[in-house]
Amino acid sequence: MNSLPHDGKPEIALIGRSNVGKSSLINALAGKKQLAKTSSTPGKTRLLNYFDVNGEFYLVDMPGFGYAKQSKSERMDWALVAERYFLERKELQGIGLLIDSRHPELESDMMVLRWFMENRLPFFIVLTKTDKIRQDEMAAHQKSLRAMLGSDLPVFATSSEKGKGIADLRKFIVQTAILRDQKQV
Repeated sequence: MNSLPHDGKPEIALIGRSNVGKSSLINALAGKKQLAKTSSTPGKTRLLNYFDVNGEFYLVDMPGFGYAKQSKSERMDWALVAERYFLERKELQGIGLLIDSRHPELESDMMVLRWFMENRLPFFIVLTKTDKIRQDEMAAHQKSLRAMLGSDLPVFATSSEKGKGIADLRKFIVQTAILRDQKQV
């Protein structure tokens, strides 16, 4: 945690299972093809990667969870780092949990959601890869998540490939980072 920025800028973290599309989403949000390295191989991101957004806040790309090829000790080490980051990082203004829209209720995602709720962390849901499912399935997934987590929970349906939902998510992230930071001053 000592190697993280200490300039006080607000942070929005993005986390999700390995291969959920975190790097592709960051590239789509930034409007740049190769800002965050993408790969078809799960588990490429191994550290907290900070992306400065217009000098105003950081978007933090976190390693994916649930990657089977990592050793158990690596997964445990990462879980402890993530837990400390989420519970202790004062600059953290919001957490985007990315969930693959083709697999919306995986137990590992549900465990993370419950942990965020138990610890009263400020989070929102980003359903990824929505171009790969039917719209009625997407609507059912959103309805199910809101019923489980509360109707006021922000849920964004996105496709990094097609650009769907990216502008709305970008606006929400900027508002979350900037407005929450201003409220704390």
